[in-house]
Amino acid sequence: MQQAGKIPFPVQRKVMLNLMEQAFAEPLEDGDFEFLEGKWLKVEISDLQLRWFFSYSEEDGLIASPDEIEDAGIRGNLKEFVLLATRSEDPDSLFFQRRLMIEGDTEVGLEVKNLMDSVDQDSLPPMIKLILNKGAPLLSKLL
Repeated sequence: MQQAGKIPFPVQRKVMLNLMEQAFAEPLEDGDFEFLEGKWLKVEISDLQLRWFFSYSEEDGLIASPDEIEDAGIRGNLKEFVLLATRSEDPDSLFFQRRLMIEGDTEVGLEVKNLMDSVDQDSLPPMIKLILNKGAPLLSKLL
């Protein structure tokens, strides 16, 4: 799995933005990402050697970049991000136990954590629900 970091960034960007725009369609529509305007958030999946930098602009919506100077960051292993996304484990526990870590501007990091935690699982597109519901148990066994 460590080869995931070798995937060209344009491919990663297309996939990540597509998934995020689907998963966060309602918060994006409601303007809940405006706190990221002019700021960069680094999301790092440590065990896969993947990292992305996200920002938001009113004109373009979500923006992804391969390298920026981050204002805040969230990092952890894939398993912890899956546990967070599926709500298989309490989000506060994941952060308190430092299995997921917020770095830099804590206010921005906490806004992102709360935004991730507020996504209604029932409003997710069917493909994302399928990936989370079927993939999470498999990943838990593998990782």
